[in-house]
Amino acid sequence: GYQSFVGQFPIPMRHGMTVAELALLFNQHHDIGAKLEIVPMEGWSREMYFDDTDIPWVMPSPNMPTLDSAIVYPGTVLFEGTMISEGRGTTRPFELIGAPWLDGMQLAARMNRAGLKGAYFREVAFEPTFQKHARASCGGCQIHVTSRVDFAPVKAGVSLIRECFGSAPTKFKWREPPYEYEHDKMPIDILAGSPQLREQIEQQVPLEEVAESWRPGETAFAEARQPYLLY
Repeated sequence: GYQSFVGQFPIPMRHGMTVAELALLFNQHHDIGAKLEIVPMEGWSREMYFDDTDIPWVMPSPNMPTLDSAIVYPGTVLFEGTMISEGRGTTRPFELIGAPWLDGMQLAARMNRAGLKGAYFREVAFEPTFQKHARASCGGCQIHVTSRVDFAPVKAGVSLIRECFGSAPTKFKWREPPYEYEHDKMPIDILAGSPQLREQIEQQVPLEEVAESWRPGETAFAEARQPYLLY
């Protein structure tokens, strides 16, 4: 019931598949039945990041200016479901999060004590030029990925939202519809695929318990995608 413009099929935020592999999965696993022509790649392996390919980065979106933005995006895109800026209107979208009411120093300190691997959270103040809190001074933090191997972007993004909610639950606000052509469902529920994550954050369910609730879906997807992997 949570199919939308931002999510047509039940796949993880970070799925680890090529465009062709996704096309095969969607086409066969979800019975679309289109006639596909797959052009295989040469010289690529699954553990590569884009900067391992020696191909110039071309922005897939105006708000995806660098590979750094893309690496954190699967987690910080969830801030689109809140009234906290996800850094749109800055030169570091999705790496910066903040709001006028947030204390960046305290937030960064709490995040660095959270035990998340592969990332350092640095206090920042910024003024978005457009979108949420345009021209307002926002306190918040920037995510610096120190180990791509260890960094778990969705877990980091959820942890950030939990900390923002927990620090000031009366000031924290979920974004209201409409969002991405949906007029009834909460934007955070559309992004997460169900109301479960929002409810877990509101109930301050421990982060590890939240992450563990994803495990059955991750396992099922890993099995479902296997026949469609080309590399």
